[in-house]
Amino acid sequence: MGSQKKQSAVVEQLVRELRQGHGLGASFFRAAAAQAEMTDTDMQVIDILETTGEATAGELASLMALSTGTFTAILKRLENAGLVRRERDPNDGRRVIVKLATGADSKPDIALLFASLSDVWAELAAQYDDEQKAVLLDFLQRSNALAREEIALMREEPVSSEGISAAPLGSLEHAQLVISSDTFGLNLRAEDLSDALYHARFEGPVPDVKVKEGVVTIRYPRRLWLPGLKKRAAEVTLSVAIPWQIVLQGGASEITAELGNLNLVSLELKGGAHSARLELPAPAGVVPVRISGGASETTIRRPAGTAARVHLKGWASEFVFDDQTFSAVGNDVRLQSQGFDSAGPFYDIEVDSSASQLTITTD
Repeated sequence: MGSQKKQSAVVEQLVRELRQGHGLGASFFRAAAAQAEMTDTDMQVIDILETTGEATAGELASLMALSTGTFTAILKRLENAGLVRRERDPNDGRRVIVKLATGADSKPDIALLFASLSDVWAELAAQYDDEQKAVLLDFLQRSNALAREEIALMREEPVSSEGISAAPLGSLEHAQLVISSDTFGLNLRAEDLSDALYHARFEGPVPDVKVKEGVVTIRYPRRLWLPGLKKRAAEVTLSVAIPWQIVLQGGASEITAELGNLNLVSLELKGGAHSARLELPAPAGVVPVRISGGASETTIRRPAGTAARVHLKGWASEFVFDDQTFSAVGNDVRLQSQGFDSAGPFYDIEVDSSASQLTITTD
């Protein structure tokens, strides 16, 4: 029992020291900024870029727990001062990367202040052996990762009283959208949202919205629809900056997806819909599209010249695939577009449901 109490006391003291360390870090930035005649937030941006080399504006705003609008003003100020520069990511033209401007780290006050603290830490670390250093490094890396997660969680924006929801893009490299509901209209879009992961606007009853580790979950409670109840409608816009997986489940009255330039990894429509119109982007690879649950009318449109392979497991009163039209067809029908090449990018479409009218075609 005594040993457990001692360990508990040590952990409590360790937590207090960590909290004090975070506080002293903030104090250091304020003191350093005052000497360099900068703001503490400006100084923090420089410090992050010195340690990371580069980052997107969204990543920087997320690490500093600032709104996109607030950080944009800071970024402009640093650019005007010649300290940072923005440039397009050579591997993805949709992303804008922030870097230290050439010679920015040579500004005497900034370089001297950061170098002084680094020297003190290096001297302190030299007092420990290699095994102790490895433990300290592991602990600090894990601690920093947990701090980033907590900052991201605290910055998640819940649905407002006006039925609006959003979340920052941060450092996410991919994301997933899961929408679960009954008897409502959904309008899904894809746009350049700057540093936001998604935007959503809701009419009628507000759903439960959660964002965790890149998974955006929008869930309406199952409820019997009665005449006079306010219609449930959602308009969701996804960032085109990262790839997305999309899962729509639970059924809906009307679904419209205009995905434009989205990097679509996969799409799954479960639970059926009275009407579903899916405008797909050009695929970057083999993109699976799975449709299950009954639907009166389903239209899947892809860009001209995009290949597709279709497996109709269900039944359709009328089935249109590009320039071919079939009546009363189903139960294991397999088709592929003209000039189909399994090695190239294409949509792999599987329909495991019944529909009055199923159309899969190009623009």
